[in-house]
Amino acid sequence: MLTVMPIYGTRPEAIKMAPIVAALEGSNSLNCVVTVTGQHRAMLDQVNDLFGITPAHDLNIIQQRQTLNSIMTKTIDGLDQLFRDARPDAVVVQGDTTTSTAAAIAAFYHGIPVVHVEAGLRSGDLFSPFPEEGNRKMTSQIASLHLAPTSISKANLRAENVTDEDIVVTGNTVIDALLETVAKNVPFTDPVLEQIANCGKRILLVTTHRRENQGQAMRGVGRALAKIAGSEPDLIIVLPIHKNPAVREAVLPQIEGQPNIIVIEPLSYGEFTRLLSISHVVLTDSGGVQEEAPSLGKPVLVMRDNTERPEAVTAGTVRLIGTDEGRIVHEVDRLLNNKEHFASMANAVNPYGDGRAAARTVAAIECLLGMGERIDDFIPG
Repeated sequence: MLTVMPIYGTRPEAIKMAPIVAALEGSNSLNCVVTVTGQHRAMLDQVNDLFGITPAHDLNIIQQRQTLNSIMTKTIDGLDQLFRDARPDAVVVQGDTTTSTAAAIAAFYHGIPVVHVEAGLRSGDLFSPFPEEGNRKMTSQIASLHLAPTSISKANLRAENVTDEDIVVTGNTVIDALLETVAKNVPFTDPVLEQIANCGKRILLVTTHRRENQGQAMRGVGRALAKIAGSEPDLIIVLPIHKNPAVREAVLPQIEGQPNIIVIEPLSYGEFTRLLSISHVVLTDSGGVQEEAPSLGKPVLVMRDNTERPEAVTAGTVRLIGTDEGRIVHEVDRLLNNKEHFASMANAVNPYGDGRAAARTVAAIECLLGMGERIDDFIPG
């Protein structure tokens, strides 16, 4: 059997890789050897535990206040020796993290084919989001197989002269993972969240962590949340606060003393999907949440000026609003108090997947390695 090595290091990668790992392990022709870098640690381990994944190799590179350069160099260094010893027949990387790009470069230097999951996302601005836009563009230059989640992502790759035969439109594996996890109805470990789930009040779910928003913009986000909390006393704002000290230092002082803003530690993926499923509106600067929330009929306000995920903006379930605090307050108020506007966003078609992305992915990998045929591309709706 040929060996395929999925490599990932962060929670978002783990979530989107989990369905692929399961599909690879179910293949009769491929041997799956999971490798993690540990770019994230606790959050990465939570996802692996949820999906029953035990990595064969763990580089464990994490350190306090690590830099992008240290992540890159430590990952390449660790994989260099591993590739010499294990010699996989293909490496699978996901998305746009520094782990994914470092793993792709290390594999390329060893002459190992790189399979890029969630390929072709583009914002058009090299520095927004940073460093993700640069990471994914670099990975595209050396990938042998590009697994685009949507036809727009495929068009982006074609515009960069990637050939049709090297692209498969799979849908996004996050939808596979989301549908499986929501069905589990994972219980909350925090009794406060259990009370919120049963209180009957509307929930505004907020996530914020983007590097380009840190500092003054993120302080403005905090001030906006305080204003929303004051004007909507029956609304519950739930903020799973990111571990990054820069995020906490910017946001927490602005919302101190607001009784209807519930600040919690980052949730496990299972708990987060349940919280997402019971929320009314989502306010975020995250990439993955832009894909997950529309699958559950949740309107999403994105605190960014551009997005590499324009499909949901076009469909109408996602709206770009930037980080101006007045605009944030206005857009949240409109969704909370204008039923027609809310319905137009909540009922939009999900453009991101049908739950079969992992099956398309494994079929494409088998075809790349001369062991099978691709299946039909994903078409929304």
